[in-house]
Amino acid sequence: MNLRSLPALLLALLVPFCACAGDERLAYTCDNGNRIDISFSADISGRPQATLHFADDAVVLPQVPAASGALYRSGDIRLATKGDDAILEDGKGNLRRCSRGAVAPVMPQAAAQPAAASSFIDIAGTVRYLARVALPPNAILKIRIQSGRRTLADQRYELNGAQVPIAFNATVDRDLMGKKANATVSARIEAGGKLLFASAKPAPAIKNGQPVAIDLILKPANRGPAR
Repeated sequence: MNLRSLPALLLALLVPFCACAGDERLAYTCDNGNRIDISFSADISGRPQATLHFADDAVVLPQVPAASGALYRSGDIRLATKGDDAILEDGKGNLRRCSRGAVAPVMPQAAAQPAAASSFIDIAGTVRYLARVALPPNAILKIRIQSGRRTLADQRYELNGAQVPIAFNATVDRDLMGKKANATVSARIEAGGKLLFASAKPAPAIKNGQPVAIDLILKPANRGPAR
């Protein structure tokens, strides 16, 4: 065999394996006796995601920041995983504790809610500006939530012609905020690589340990390149 062709042969053998590995379904058994199959992969941008496989449907949950383990969320459906354990909130007020394999997890009866589920909070609000100008169709809204110097969440919204006020929502892990549990939100609107509007200063997102409704009023920016 030509040694020069060996790397190409190995690559050809490994590519199908790598493509399938991300789609491998792992069976989890929940505390109500039901079984759910979950696969872990990444979207085209490389962002990790989890897929919940049901009999006639599949739900994809993108990963969001978490202090420990991994958290995946789409709307009100959330999946928190750590090791072989998983906690699933189905968006209908039901919470299930699950374990990988055929044996359901045994939980103390006194445990009403696990820390992994109760530590996540939603921060929501709107973004607007006072200038009487319309946003171009290619405008992009960027939201950043921080606690001190730590970034808790970065979100990007392609507006596709939408105009202000624009709503946003992000899930963050309270454990990432530290003892003071402080968080701020800032926003910017860009188009074609140029900054159009930006927050004058970050707005508080937490009061007395709880999230508050946020109304960000952006200021016009110099028409230089977006950072």
